[in-house]
Amino acid sequence: MAMVESDAVFAAHDVPRGVSAVGMDLVTDGLENHRHAHRKGQLILTARGMVTCDVAKGLWMVPPQCALWIPGDIEHSVRVVGDVELYVLFIDPDIAGALPSECCTITISSLLRELVIAVSHLTEPYDDDGPHGRLIQTMLDQLSVAPVERLHLPLPTDPRLRRIADGLTSDPSDRATVGEWARRVAMSERTLFRLILRETGMSFGRWRQQFQIMLALERLATGEAVQTVAMDLGYESASAFITMFKKALGQPPSRYLRSRRGHSSALAEMSTN
Repeated sequence: MAMVESDAVFAAHDVPRGVSAVGMDLVTDGLENHRHAHRKGQLILTARGMVTCDVAKGLWMVPPQCALWIPGDIEHSVRVVGDVELYVLFIDPDIAGALPSECCTITISSLLRELVIAVSHLTEPYDDDGPHGRLIQTMLDQLSVAPVERLHLPLPTDPRLRRIADGLTSDPSDRATVGEWARRVAMSERTLFRLILRETGMSFGRWRQQFQIMLALERLATGEAVQTVAMDLGYESASAFITMFKKALGQPPSRYLRSRRGHSSALAEMSTN
């Protein structure tokens, strides 16, 4: 795939079709598409690498074999680092009724991935009742039933909670208890429990764990060793970190990432044969 500049994304958004798309191959030490919104819903599918999106007061991870669905008129920004292959679709609200009404990261099957790639190659206006229209409708049908992944980190708006988030970002290894964090931000432990639950829908412990999973995924996707990431996140051993990761995402980190890389490599090999 040829290199496509980020401006191509906006060109795809402006195409007067129910669905328009663009594919990109990026190698970057850091590229961010700053906060913006558009009427059409947006699907970001990652075939290789890792994408992070700041959407609707939260962070969303988009690893390989996953896609992020962002309904229309929701402000968001997108950040990519490293060697990334992704596809961006814009879907008019008039035909997106069966898709989720809120942001979500979804698992992409082999069939759905190939449908998205095929749609991204459409360059001419299509007949809704013709072959291309039926292709797009099949893709939308598959999207509407795709399973959702737990790769979302709600970000609180309360300034005291943001201080905690900033602290965890600057020092992920900080294992302070909820009581210690409450004292640092000058509130009672009970108030902190209630506030974090109200703003994120999670307990403090669950929210901090999700924070660590998001940090870990971004670093592991660039090739860092599990042992290094575990130590930097404050775990006493790699096995303790692996146990936490497996409980949260259903697989240990090496298998989780290998399954996605393997899936992408197999599909890439199939497409060249």
